Amino acid sequence: MPDTPQQPSVLFVCVHNAGRSQMAAAFLTHLAGDRVQVRSAGSAPADTVNPAVVEALGEVGIDISAQVPKVLTVEAVQASDVVITMGCGDTCPVFPGKRYLDWQLPDPAGQGVDAVRPIRDEIEQRIRALIDDIAPTARA
Repeated sequence: MPDTPQQPSVLFVCVHNAGRSQMAAAFLTHLAGDRVQVRSAGSAPADTVNPAVVEALGEVGIDISAQVPKVLTVEAVQASDVVITMGCGDTCPVFPGKRYLDWQLPDPAGQGVDAVRPIRDEIEQRIRALIDDIAPTARA
């Protein structure tokens, strides 16, 4: 058997860690399984995940009702290979050798599920492309 490369790790960051970063982390976990380590955090985490986000993900079979927003730590950034900010101008510690991406996405805060669905679908497409980039599977 060939050596398997180290499992890549991804950190999703937004201010409240209640919407976009939660959706991105949930899709990456759902689609990549144990091929990728997934973290999400916010610089000023909310008390709860946005209910419209929970509902929108539930519609595609992903349950994040037990998730809670987490505070961004320097350790989380240091432990991640890829750091993705979610278009909210977040300041994030920068370390050499990390890959930083900024995904400009509308903020679902205060929006109903109808407004969250297109954001969810855009995040899913970006996650699928990210997986192909950092954790491709062998195709038969």
